[in-house]
Amino acid sequence: MLRILIVDDEPPARARIKQLLADIAAQVPTTVVGEADGGTAALDLADQVQPEVVLLDIHMPGMNGIEVARHLTARPQPPAILFITAYDEHALEAFEVQALDYLVKPVRVERLIAALGRAQRLAPNEPRLAQVAQSLGSQRSHITVSERGRMILVPIDEVIYLRAELKYVTIRTPTREHLTEESLTSLETEFGERFVRIHRNALVARRSIHGFQRVKGEVADDGESGEGHWEVLLKELPERLPISRRQWPAVKAAAAQSG
Repeated sequence: MLRILIVDDEPPARARIKQLLADIAAQVPTTVVGEADGGTAALDLADQVQPEVVLLDIHMPGMNGIEVARHLTARPQPPAILFITAYDEHALEAFEVQALDYLVKPVRVERLIAALGRAQRLAPNEPRLAQVAQSLGSQRSHITVSERGRMILVPIDEVIYLRAELKYVTIRTPTREHLTEESLTSLETEFGERFVRIHRNALVARRSIHGFQRVKGEVADDGESGEGHWEVLLKELPERLPISRRQWPAVKAAAAQSG
């Protein structure tokens, strides 16, 4: 019997799905282990009830279904995901190309039976979801990080800077640091309008730039003064970050636009 979590911000839509599941119980035995009316609630509930399949609406206020799916796939034992959507035919090509299953509203019984029959064979894959998100212009509002066996959502609005260090990227917020294995390049691709690259290993939130300070170069033993550099002054932290000579013109331009 498949354990189902239903996620949709509209109560009538959730009720219809439950009724359809009851109607097909003889063909596909299921049990609804939970319902959620939004993305954050769905992620919290999924951790509690451990569903095998999530019937996930895409159009929801706040965190949409694409982002919920991307966070779910980061779980140690991710559920199969069946998207429920009112997208038009053109947009659905993105799902078909990536071999992700979906149900079009209003959901038909025959299609639901077929999708649930495939559900346990569906392998959630974050890179495929990222491709769909990019093609649909869907951007995350949070980054998922794993800490001590727990999945934590870090709001993008709270991130001051992202800095690559060895195999991890440090996510700095006003209160603490988190680590992610996502690459700095992929984060820049997704959130480029929010951040500016100041160095090959660092991105800074445009809104967090308070100003710049010139640092003089060190004086060598022979009395020659080394070349100095600029540093970013941050609004939320006393920490200063070096700007590479190559990135300085772009950083200065970005700050001028933000100001």
